[in-house]
Amino acid sequence: MTSPARIALVAATATGAASVAAGIWGTCIERFLFTVRSHELAVLPTGAPALTVLHLSDAHMAPWQHRKQDWIARIADEIQPDLVVNTGDNLGHPAGLDGIRTAFAPLRGVPGFFVHGSNDVIGPSARNPLLYFRGPSERAQRSELLDTPAMDNFFTEELGWADLNNAAVSIEVAGMRVDAFGVSDAHRDWDELDVLPEALAALHPTRLLARPRPADVTLGVTHAPYRRVLDRFVELGADVLLAGHTHGGQVRIPFSPNALVANCDIPLDQARGLSTWTRGNHTVPLNVSAGLGHSIYAPVRFACRPEVSVLTLRAVDSV
Repeated sequence: MTSPARIALVAATATGAASVAAGIWGTCIERFLFTVRSHELAVLPTGAPALTVLHLSDAHMAPWQHRKQDWIARIADEIQPDLVVNTGDNLGHPAGLDGIRTAFAPLRGVPGFFVHGSNDVIGPSARNPLLYFRGPSERAQRSELLDTPAMDNFFTEELGWADLNNAAVSIEVAGMRVDAFGVSDAHRDWDELDVLPEALAALHPTRLLARPRPADVTLGVTHAPYRRVLDRFVELGADVLLAGHTHGGQVRIPFSPNALVANCDIPLDQARGLSTWTRGNHTVPLNVSAGLGHSIYAPVRFACRPEVSVLTLRAVDSV
């Protein structure tokens, strides 16, 4: 008969081997398995043509991450979106903008919006990953400032994107009017929700002889999907909500619908992918991107591939 000690030894050995295999998979393989998540949303007016939106988030770019840079550039060129929405945390290193320039080069001239995550302003720091189970991460005591103005200048002047950090903007895309509003990183309490009503009102000035053209679709854009932000966005009339920040949990239990952590107060089953958000009598689509990267201090993805989202916005009568 097999002794209890031998059974325990075999079980411990198997557990250890599985842990090593999972670690190798997450650090050496899966974090490079970039993927595209595609969704269709019926949110445009009756008869409107479809609009392809590329949702980018959480690149956390370091200059040596050439595989990520090349994949983003290739997929951006292949998709040829009508509109880009970037939900922040682009930089993962003081020289990360070099990689962002390479990755986003095919998007030059494509209309877009962006907001900041904290890692667009301050550099990453080493953290104990187990602390995320206690709740949203705390601010690091010492953080290196990044060259945010240079990144913003690249986005606005070279790519032609609009800055939505505590702001609202209206643009024309494929013959349609797209209104968008957003906030800076709510995880750092940089969101200024109180300024948005006035900013939105300025998009539709009252005229004596002509009524302002209404938006065909209105987007609410945030880096961190905190409940207070999502609630207010719905109240302000957003038709679609877009966010990042969570990394989808970054390490998940395979096939589980819930993330283990979200680093904010969003429900764990909504920390990745397309769902809906309800406030009062209004329910709108919410897309939370699991993002493209990770902190250079936590180079792992497990059961949570790095991703971009492609959202096809269609007329309400087309699907």
